[in-house]
Amino acid sequence: MDIDLRQLRALVAVVDEGTFTDAAIALGTSQATISRRVASLERELGFAVLRRTSRDVALTAAGLSVLPYARQALAAVAAIITRAEVPTGEVRIGFGWAALGKHTIAVQRRWAQLYPGSELIFVQSSHRTVGLTDGTVDVAVVRRPIEDRRLASVDVGQERRFAALPSDDPLARRRRLHMDDFTERVMGIETVLGTTSPQMWAGRAGPASFRRVQGTDEWLTLIAAGQGVGITPEATVEQFRRPGVVYRPVVDAPPLTVRLIWRRADPPTYLENLRTVIEEAYRIPQS
Repeated sequence: MDIDLRQLRALVAVVDEGTFTDAAIALGTSQATISRRVASLERELGFAVLRRTSRDVALTAAGLSVLPYARQALAAVAAIITRAEVPTGEVRIGFGWAALGKHTIAVQRRWAQLYPGSELIFVQSSHRTVGLTDGTVDVAVVRRPIEDRRLASVDVGQERRFAALPSDDPLARRRRLHMDDFTERVMGIETVLGTTSPQMWAGRAGPASFRRVQGTDEWLTLIAAGQGVGITPEATVEQFRRPGVVYRPVVDAPPLTVRLIWRRADPPTYLENLRTVIEEAYRIPQS
């Protein structure tokens, strides 16, 4: 005897929906397919489970005895699938700087609430692929397009851009800034994972020069010393407070897209779970 899940699903759908036509709609298939599956189940069992008339469909006495076991079998398989999708242990997320900014702790706590026994661990990396290509992590957070064909990505949120200024800079006295405010200034840009580039001023007057640095600490030191200014994602404002540096929103700067990336050939089993939790955090307004 060889009974498969499609046969059981067809039987349960016909009983629950009342007709072969409605069962087909519920399962996203054709009425003929449902009929074939029920008929093949009856052949395997050696008896009829449904009594068909021109007006309705009803369970036979034998069908009544089979139905509870069919439901149990389908429920057991669903439980196995659900269990396989639930993350366990450490989920290590690579990041270059600032992780998820103000959403970081909220996402970690939400994850722990949804998936007891699993925890999100953020792992910092200065590499362009933030730990993915060396196997340190299975998924990472970035804020710039990924050109490596080995990697896949999905957008999970957006962030505003802020200016980072020396606290005694005249611009620091203003509540909001515009892209044109940086004309003839020295702009500090991080060379590996930074999100600011000369192309942001394409077609308009921009900074007088760009000073390249490596890492967030070097970038902040440059600004605190009054040797330049910077533009950075909103996440930096939350995660990197530094004496001598103030942040102001740049109201006409294009927003930044936050992305999850992973190895295209080896997507983590928890990817959709993680994506959902992070997207939820970015959608909910923060107090």
